[in-house]
Amino acid sequence: MIKLTADAIFDGHRFLEGERALVLDEQGTISAVVPLSWAGEDVRRLEGVLCPGFVNTHCHLELSHMKGAISEATGLPSFLTAVMEQRRPPGVEVLQEAMRDAAAAMRREGIVAVGDICNTPGSLSVKQEIPLYWHSFVECMGFVDASAPQRLEQALHVLGQFRAAGLPVSLVPHAPYSVSATLFHLIASLGDNSPLSIHNQEAAAENELYEHKTGAFLDFFAHFGIPTEQFSASGHSSLQTYLPWLREVPRLLLVHNTFTTEADLRSLEGRQGDLFWCLCPNANLYIENRLPDVPLLRAKGCRLTIGTDSLASNHALSLWSEIKTLRSRFPEIPLAELLQWATINGAQALGVSGRFGSFEKGKQPGVVQIFNDCATAVAI
Repeated sequence: MIKLTADAIFDGHRFLEGERALVLDEQGTISAVVPLSWAGEDVRRLEGVLCPGFVNTHCHLELSHMKGAISEATGLPSFLTAVMEQRRPPGVEVLQEAMRDAAAAMRREGIVAVGDICNTPGSLSVKQEIPLYWHSFVECMGFVDASAPQRLEQALHVLGQFRAAGLPVSLVPHAPYSVSATLFHLIASLGDNSPLSIHNQEAAAENELYEHKTGAFLDFFAHFGIPTEQFSASGHSSLQTYLPWLREVPRLLLVHNTFTTEADLRSLEGRQGDLFWCLCPNANLYIENRLPDVPLLRAKGCRLTIGTDSLASNHALSLWSEIKTLRSRFPEIPLAELLQWATINGAQALGVSGRFGSFEKGKQPGVVQIFNDCATAVAI
């Protein structure tokens, strides 16, 4: 048996009172959390805080080779243009090495599970090599209704390669500004396809497109020769427009939410199914130089998780760095609540709370040591 104690232990839900010891077997399976006086001898004492492994609910491993390639604070349409025009790496080995290094860094800093966005099967071999839990979200996109069946077939081909490798995977809509109404309905009709993830209200231009059919996304479409004649403004925000199309989805993860409003949240009242809200604060600052209305999301009881986005939009894939940003901008939020977003909430969003997210008997959640303002995976 392995016995660990520290200055404080966060169990995924709360900081435990009194001196406690975490008891695990050699495979990292939790046996118990007991008063320190019950643990007997050979207890390994660590400084700082122990908490379950972090769950990164939104990552783009495929963009790891683009670190530092795109200027900050240019706005989402300009950022997307740069990604689309610059994402091809010098060679396959360069991309593989960048992904491998990024995944290894996440593991060192205590991340144990990742919800990862995929446009190709390029990350498959890295996910088989780096021992993290990976749920791959294969993105489907196509803003022209007529192309929806073809776009769906292309994404299903990628999804099939992940399934053939035995890796957890689901097919998801990319974003409201890149998925047509027909394609939304086709994705929503797929069986055995959960959870779903979508980039939501990351820029004001997204809402402007749906409300008035104006704004920077029209220039984005024109730049890439994407016709917009078939698209009509709904007069409502993007979220209020597309979410009814996904009403049968049992578990949905909304990512970014930088421009989500109280009216948007009111429109969700009575919705069935699990709904999670992923915050990627460092990426929001990198791209839009703005953060979501976190106090509003908390006040409305939204279930929050944390993601890192990509190295094209961030300086590191570190969940602790995201927590530090949230603590600095919203000091009123207790650390226990932030850690809950990064552990049990994330595990629930990915559907893996039976294994990850909390120190409970029978789970294998991993252990993170938070000390000297750093987070490090504890070797078991």
